[in-house]
Amino acid sequence: MKIKSIESFVLFDKLKESFYFSQWEYTERRICIVKITTDSGHVGWGEGYGPAGIIKAGIQHLAQFIIGMDSLETETIWNTMYRRTLDYARRGILVSAISAIDVALWDLKGKIMQQPVYMLLGGKKRDCVIPYATGLYFTKCNNLDEKLCDEAKAYVGMGFKAMKMKVGLGIERDIELVGKIRETIGNDINLMVDSNHAYNLREAIQLANGIEKYNIGWFEEPISPEFYDQYYELRLKTSIPIAGGECEYLRYGFQTLLSSKSVDIIQPDICSTGGITEAKRIATLATVYGVDLVPHSWGTGIALSAAAHFITNLDIVSGRMNSQICYMEYDRSENGLRDELTHNSIVFENGIIMLGDKPGLGFELNEDALYKYTLKE
Repeated sequence: MKIKSIESFVLFDKLKESFYFSQWEYTERRICIVKITTDSGHVGWGEGYGPAGIIKAGIQHLAQFIIGMDSLETETIWNTMYRRTLDYARRGILVSAISAIDVALWDLKGKIMQQPVYMLLGGKKRDCVIPYATGLYFTKCNNLDEKLCDEAKAYVGMGFKAMKMKVGLGIERDIELVGKIRETIGNDINLMVDSNHAYNLREAIQLANGIEKYNIGWFEEPISPEFYDQYYELRLKTSIPIAGGECEYLRYGFQTLLSSKSVDIIQPDICSTGGITEAKRIATLATVYGVDLVPHSWGTGIALSAAAHFITNLDIVSGRMNSQICYMEYDRSENGLRDELTHNSIVFENGIIMLGDKPGLGFELNEDALYKYTLKE
């Protein structure tokens, strides 16, 4: 079961309608995925989160060190990649490249052993996961309020029990939009907000105070991920749970985030923070600090499947008869790569996600879509 080849693909899709958030506008989707093949003919697929072309270069750099290794030795391979990049890439894109390869190796391991990944991680600790719809981005139009409210209504109609909206247009405008969305969806749907670190501490406190009355599930990335002490100060000045961590890398980054008491919820992205191997370690660290974990996920069905298997195996921290809800990010913005690349074993019904028992990460890759969207060099 030795690694025979590692191929990476940059997938590209031009959006029908561009959208934006507090930082910049999206006009396209560009995602790097990786295919690992063993000498036995088994294949695993992974994905990296971040600038796709640079991740592809990182995968090509790492491949030379691990081709020929036993594909089942996921921790040994991970450590080899980590040591080969430690001197110059403790954070950032090369960690995303490690993540893509690691996710593919777990998919591969499951297929070789004929087991779903959640079983290889230690087994199911819950039968279902609650997805929250990520959407409600901004568009350049004359009726943004109405458009966002219609989108929120659509998510309720699909059965979602939770959703996350963007903020970052300015404090007063944000408060206005949050109020309109809450009025639209009612009080039974959990509503979270995400500013993508748009604000300084003073502004974040003002916004949090202004939207507390709308029963907000969490305030995500209120300020720059660099300011751990400010995150802690914000937590002391609002009753809204504070979430963050999609910009952290490896267990070492999350150790800093947790030890500084910066957040109530950590959000590692499996496809950038070190893969499933490292996400498992980060999850253990979260239990030590008694902090909830909800992975960030914004890619293809590969990333969604990795998150679903990971969450299914998460430890139940609070011991009680009725376990707490475990959320999963479920991006609903336009994404042909997500919708066409995989046929998934994830079943969304009545507001919950159920995982099947297919081996590996449980999806079948649509090779027609792969070649349709692969960016030609």
